[in-house]
Amino acid sequence: MVTTFESPATGLAPRPKSVADVLEHARASGVAIVDLRFADLPGQWQHFSIPVQELSEDLFSDGIGFDGSSIRGFQQIHESDMLLMPDPTTAFVDPVLRVPTLSIICDVVQPGSREPYTRDPRYVGKKAEAFLAHSGIATTAYWGPEIEFYIFGSLSFEQTGHRGFYEIDSDEGIWNSGRNGTANLAHRPRPKEGYFPVPPLDKFQDLRSEIVLKLLAAGIDVEVHHHEVGGPGQAEIDIRYGTLVETADRVLKYKYVVKNTAAQNGYVATFMPKPLFGDNGSGMHTHQSLWDGDTNIFYDPDGYALLSETARHYIGGLLAHAKSVLAFAAPTTNSYRRLVPGYEAPINLVYSQRNRSACIRIPTYFTTPGARRLEFRSPDPTCNPYLSFAAQLMAGLDGILNRIEPPAPVDKDIYELPAEERAGIAGTPGSLEEALDALEDDHDYLLRGDVFTPDVLEAHLEFRRDSAKQVALRPHPYEFYLYSEA
Repeated sequence: MVTTFESPATGLAPRPKSVADVLEHARASGVAIVDLRFADLPGQWQHFSIPVQELSEDLFSDGIGFDGSSIRGFQQIHESDMLLMPDPTTAFVDPVLRVPTLSIICDVVQPGSREPYTRDPRYVGKKAEAFLAHSGIATTAYWGPEIEFYIFGSLSFEQTGHRGFYEIDSDEGIWNSGRNGTANLAHRPRPKEGYFPVPPLDKFQDLRSEIVLKLLAAGIDVEVHHHEVGGPGQAEIDIRYGTLVETADRVLKYKYVVKNTAAQNGYVATFMPKPLFGDNGSGMHTHQSLWDGDTNIFYDPDGYALLSETARHYIGGLLAHAKSVLAFAAPTTNSYRRLVPGYEAPINLVYSQRNRSACIRIPTYFTTPGARRLEFRSPDPTCNPYLSFAAQLMAGLDGILNRIEPPAPVDKDIYELPAEERAGIAGTPGSLEEALDALEDDHDYLLRGDVFTPDVLEAHLEFRRDSAKQVALRPHPYEFYLYSEA
């Protein structure tokens, strides 16, 4: 529900900060601890902390060492020494920690040469932005992710050699309507009927509002929050758009604030794409547009859905490479519990204005030039945002460079089309393994400008293939229902 990309400058959080500004801010805010954060290859924040007395100008120029062999997707043990370089423009006072803490996002570099580390996801994002600028196509790409998640009262799971289960509970769960014990106060959304009810049906208004206030305190501009379609506690909080790396930074900060604020209130937040059978999955619809200075080059008043030829070719590239892009944008086995044919999932590799049954939708809330953008609906919030955004950008740019025409737009409900019409529409991969196979077969567009390097692709494929293998090795609970008496 990202509203508009009206002006590249409007509404963005203020740009921090020189090193001197950070040092002054640390003194003025009374922080006691400085937390240094970076992303591993799968896209989780990692961190360690130093006393504020150790914060100095030298830290920003010399860096600080850590063991790269203990980080997923990074170094081998015989080459483990790595350096973190704090980025002063990312410093923020942590809004969830009890001890006053200044958090800073860092880049990863090699010791000795001090070259940027190729497997640092943030570096991949920076190279994608640089490639766009050097291409001459546009100066800036803007990104607006809609990040969905569930808030549960309990989330239990276990997997051993002889036992496996998961169990979710939520006070909003319709399954608790007949619960005995304490007084049952009712008012629970039915499955797929959670969109926009007021309290008491929406039991998480105050919790989402608290999350919003902490996001604002952390420097993330928020546009709107609401209950999502999923009945038991699905939520969406939309943040203001920004450039690729700064938006990817915000996605990780957003997930951190959501998880910690929920935990502090006695809940658990999960960004799994499909935690519940029979209810909506959680996606990360990704809005994007290209700008040349102050001009949105996706806009043409005479084009279909007010799209320019450049935008159409960008869509052509994104659709042509969508299956391999999803190896980064929907990178878990659980992603493909959400991307399932026959349901209201964004699996159809076509584009359309307003139409949520297409995987690329052109929002039509506004007709002004600044609002023209596309929404890629297939990604989900388990992705590493630096890699997901970079892969989408490189696919779109390949479409522009090679003038790739997308299939004709489909302005019908694809789910209701006759079978013979649906048969001509390509779909997203049916499993993580299919997406990884697609990446192995289709990745040359990612290698342009050394944005993605072969070692990044190899490490990503190895990590994700191993996770798919581990899931495939274990019996599924439903298999016992189907086959135990065979």
